[in-house]
Amino acid sequence: MKTTRKIFLFLVIVLLTVFSLSCQALAAVVDVGAQIAGATGLIDQSTAGAISASSQAIGRAAEEITPEQEYYIGRAVAANILSTYRIWDGNPRLTAYVNQICNAIVINSPRPDIYSGYHVMLLDSDEINAFATSGGHIFITRGLVSSAGSEDALAGVIAHEIAHIQLQHSIRAIRTSRITQALLITGTSAAGAAGYNLNELADIFNESVTEIVSTMVNNGYSQSQEFDADNMALELLAATGYQPSGLLDMLRELERIQRGRSGGFNRTHPTPASRITNVERSIGRFQVADTRASRVARFNAVR
Repeated sequence: MKTTRKIFLFLVIVLLTVFSLSCQALAAVVDVGAQIAGATGLIDQSTAGAISASSQAIGRAAEEITPEQEYYIGRAVAANILSTYRIWDGNPRLTAYVNQICNAIVINSPRPDIYSGYHVMLLDSDEINAFATSGGHIFITRGLVSSAGSEDALAGVIAHEIAHIQLQHSIRAIRTSRITQALLITGTSAAGAAGYNLNELADIFNESVTEIVSTMVNNGYSQSQEFDADNMALELLAATGYQPSGLLDMLRELERIQRGRSGGFNRTHPTPASRITNVERSIGRFQVADTRASRVARFNAVR
């Protein structure tokens, strides 16, 4: 048992040390090494089989997720969100309006084309919150839309969610979780609880994807990811002709509204104050002609 644990710990250390270089290639090497070690009697066949299965599982966990997989994963997350919230269709003009804003930003973004496009839906909730899935689904609550004081502020919210999609934050979380799951299974196998095969490992990954992403959406992204999304949102706003300060206006309003509250936006995002500090560090880099006056009438009309 001690020998098995040592082998397992060695495998984990090696994988984690060079994972960033070439996880799949390394997993293949470890797999072959385990088979040779088993065949020559260096380790017993049971241990060799556990190491081989584990290395292949980790290699599979590192596979690139295709645009099609991004979409179907995102669709599953969207379905999960809609089991908690209802789509609000009380103002079709407003729904069309937020999608027009989204399209304008996407066209001027680094990744305008994804598998099934970008779509904004309004959620029937007074809660102040927003979500984005890897499939291009963007959900914004009525409460958050109502708190926007201008089209540029609303565009700031949408740009932030587009940034999450284009930075692949949910997909990165899936990859990390899949690696973690592989290592957990590896530990179980190397400890002597055999019986896993690659198909079962694949099922475990596939079955857990929806739960992983749903948990991430409910709990929110990390602070660094939220800051990265804000920074990219500034770039997207400027590229589209919106005032980047619209995002700052939105964050200041959210800070005022959410002060002393819990749940909703506060549950899934860092404090508005911390995000304001982050945005203020970067916003000076952007100089955009101020055309906000041309958008006031249509914003007031659709609201």
